[in-house]
Amino acid sequence: MRNRLKTLIPPPVYLLSFAALMWLMSTYVPLYHWLDMPWRYAGLLLIFLAGLSDLWSLSLFLKLHTTPNPMRPGAATHLVTTGLYRYSRNPMYLGMLVMLIGWWIWLGSLTPVLLLPVFIYLLVKMQVEPEEEALEAHFGDRYREYKSSVRRWL
Repeated sequence: MRNRLKTLIPPPVYLLSFAALMWLMSTYVPLYHWLDMPWRYAGLLLIFLAGLSDLWSLSLFLKLHTTPNPMRPGAATHLVTTGLYRYSRNPMYLGMLVMLIGWWIWLGSLTPVLLLPVFIYLLVKMQVEPEEEALEAHFGDRYREYKSSVRRWL
């Protein structure tokens, strides 16, 4: 089972696309500027911490010598269940969401927050659900047990 997912868009492309859309909304249709400096620096801190958590999660894949490629879950040789994967089945996607929240805070405008539910919906439908199906087909009962004991997000 080494075939690709049905989706052709890698998750980081969603992250960068939504970050760009959020910037456009903040720049051209800001409804309300809710946060001023220096408080907006909290957004950069969130982005940094989420980036660290994503790098840590990625390192767990590399440590087990299994693929971190979300487009090819069937190529995985190990099911990663340690580190942040003990608390979330998708810590890297959660990290991407936290990065976008940090970006929203940094932008300081209320309008971009409207895109966050759309990001979550698209990521779940286009990446998480197909990935879960592939992992269940590949790892069987072991993945189903993991899925029943660890939540999708938190």
